[in-house]
Amino acid sequence: MIKQITTSLYDQFIADFELRSILSASSESASLQGLRHTGFAYFKQLGFPNTKVEDWKYVNLTPFLKDEFITEPEDDVLAIDEKAIIKANIPMLDCYKVVLVNGQYHPELSDTIPTEGIYISALAAAMNRPAFQAHFGKHIAMEKNHFTALNTALFSNGLFIEVKNKTVADKPIHIIHLISADNNLFLQPRHLFVIGLQAEISIVESFVSANKKGNVFVNNVSEIVVDKQAQVQHYYIQTGNEQTKYVHHTEVVQQASSLYNNYKASFPGTSLLRNNLNIVLNGENIESHLYGIYLAGGQQLVDNHTIVDHQKPHCLSNELYKGVMKDEATAVFNGKIFVREDAQKTNAFQKNNNLMLSKKAVVDSKPQLEIYADDVKCSHGSTIGQFNEDALFYLKARGIGDEKAKALLIHAFAYDVTEKIPLPAVQAHINHLIEEGLK
Repeated sequence: MIKQITTSLYDQFIADFELRSILSASSESASLQGLRHTGFAYFKQLGFPNTKVEDWKYVNLTPFLKDEFITEPEDDVLAIDEKAIIKANIPMLDCYKVVLVNGQYHPELSDTIPTEGIYISALAAAMNRPAFQAHFGKHIAMEKNHFTALNTALFSNGLFIEVKNKTVADKPIHIIHLISADNNLFLQPRHLFVIGLQAEISIVESFVSANKKGNVFVNNVSEIVVDKQAQVQHYYIQTGNEQTKYVHHTEVVQQASSLYNNYKASFPGTSLLRNNLNIVLNGENIESHLYGIYLAGGQQLVDNHTIVDHQKPHCLSNELYKGVMKDEATAVFNGKIFVREDAQKTNAFQKNNNLMLSKKAVVDSKPQLEIYADDVKCSHGSTIGQFNEDALFYLKARGIGDEKAKALLIHAFAYDVTEKIPLPAVQAHINHLIEEGLK
């Protein structure tokens, strides 16, 4: 049995669940209450992970969980920082804006989406919809994931998006997740996106912080269902401040002939950023592309864990993550590809490259392949290095200053990822954030 970090916070969640069970008894369905109890049972068994847990061996959570937290956010957020929301806007991106503050959907700050076939609401308002009942909590293995078990037991607030069959969104949906708190806060938002047969959509998620005093720990869980022949472009832009810590878990399930592309960019600021991205290719002729760029600075800890699970034949996955490390930052990349016995004719590729700008920065990279089929093409690799001195000398010899020359080389290093971003406005925004992060 895995021993948990035992803190007052752990005990607080145990008490919270007992209280929630009483309060929600009349407002939630029996199946949802059963799901919460299952998550709670797993969390009581697993507790918070420590460094003896293989998937958390490089992350000591104790300093991040030692504070006293408020675990039930107030319904009304008194201090909505509209400047932070405006700052999170992406210049020149023609999109529909959706705003969540501390995980709570705010329609008065969001755009109305006129496209027939797209439904957006707070998660709590969607619980009677068939798509919710068909998919919510059905795709995540809670027995292996400490934080998803906790989130399932105690989630509050969150977003539901349903894109009906054959619906093509005319604009991207830009979801702004704003954290705003003056007191220590532990948040557990939950999201479900269901993309129907032959539907197409782009979703951009920006994570920003406005809290100045409170330490905020966000345990964020998303489930994304991509039906047959659907296409999803999914972007994460992660910024924040030192008071904010994130554990993200994103579970994606793809059906036959679908396409899911994930573009993830994280920048200095947030003290802890753990990204779990699991993709299940549950049909033939599926494509999945994962592109990540992380620029880490200060004493930031950025931990990217990905699982790509090939379960059926004739599928393609391609993963490229690149890291630029400054100061005393630490990064972890742990990417695993499963190719199941039935997944013949699989093409699966994975690469992680890291550029070190500081001798005190640390990277732990662990690419992994587990292959149970015999007719596949798979590869993985990892590199950690410093500036190419010849290239730096070449630029400086042509009159380019040291700082500018290094910036050009960093952009060139990141280009393999940023060039893959199909929305020019998002690509320009991320390039701008890279420049800001290098200062």
